[in-house]
Amino acid sequence: MGFDTRAAIVRCGSALLSLVVTAAILAADAVAADSTPAKELFGAKALPTQSAPTSYGFYSKGCLAGGIAIPTDGPTWQAMRLSRNRRWGHPRMIALIERLSHDAADKIGWPGLLLGDISQPRGGPMLSGHASHQIGLDADIWLTPMPKRTLSYDERETISATSMLDKNRFLTIDPSAWTPAHARLIMLAASYREVERIFVNPAIKKKLCDTWKGDRSALGKVRPIYGHDYHFHIRIKCPAGSEGCKDQAAVPAGDGCDKSLAWWFTDEPWAKPTKKPEKPVKPKYATLSDLPKACALVLNGPAPASELQATHGTAYRTAAAVPAAQTSIEAIIGAAEEAPLANIPVPSPRPALH
Repeated sequence: MGFDTRAAIVRCGSALLSLVVTAAILAADAVAADSTPAKELFGAKALPTQSAPTSYGFYSKGCLAGGIAIPTDGPTWQAMRLSRNRRWGHPRMIALIERLSHDAADKIGWPGLLLGDISQPRGGPMLSGHASHQIGLDADIWLTPMPKRTLSYDERETISATSMLDKNRFLTIDPSAWTPAHARLIMLAASYREVERIFVNPAIKKKLCDTWKGDRSALGKVRPIYGHDYHFHIRIKCPAGSEGCKDQAAVPAGDGCDKSLAWWFTDEPWAKPTKKPEKPVKPKYATLSDLPKACALVLNGPAPASELQATHGTAYRTAAAVPAAQTSIEAIIGAAEEAPLANIPVPSPRPALH
């Protein structure tokens, strides 16, 4: 056997060994990823996928491709809890939030929205706080009006939202906190065609049932649920083109001011279990394999070069002229105040690179 032949055999053997090792590594990575809670995988992603916007799965079991972030603040909104990196959503959700913020200011005199969690950059389960918000179609709006000044980064991390409930009376609205403007804001949000549901505390729903004198056709969309006394939760329908997105069942007919609401004011929803389980049940966290198959591609898809390229709005366009070292979240807070949007912006499928 000649030298060239032996060398060729060695090269083939090395190549084969390399393929085997690579396959073993990929298989090991796949096993590790499958056993890792999905909330850790998606919570570790700082940027979205650079792709067409698509919501996959259900609100509480899915992911988001091609999401965009709403700027930290604009003429009629400020985002809170910036360290969570949950300002991301489907472009239709971001457009709806901006539209609501403008309409609330123009039509009902609301000073501006303080934005809570929307979604993570690629959606998916969150490390804390929510079972839903996984496909970029949910958003929390604080019931605290936006102040007239720009909040600092630290203030956005530490300021607490105001509860609408009486501290001393269970499921009772605090008259010193609740105003007719709160009712107008919630009903305005419910009035949009693309909004599927608005989640509020049962006491807030009852207050609306008892006092709302305007058009009640959208009141049925306002649904009572645990918590939600300091914010309301907007959920929109699956956007056109998101074929893998699963809508929630339609809300029942009527205004929802019926026995289904009265149930929340009985002991049953709040009763503690009378019997303890024999053995503590270890919580089972969803893994990547529990989510729609497309979520594996979303998790591992390419990201834009920077957060600036994946954020919609004038705040980041203003910041684009600033050196990269100065475009941290802290540096761009307040950038949109002097550049109000002339019209309600509707984000393009992929924001222009700035």
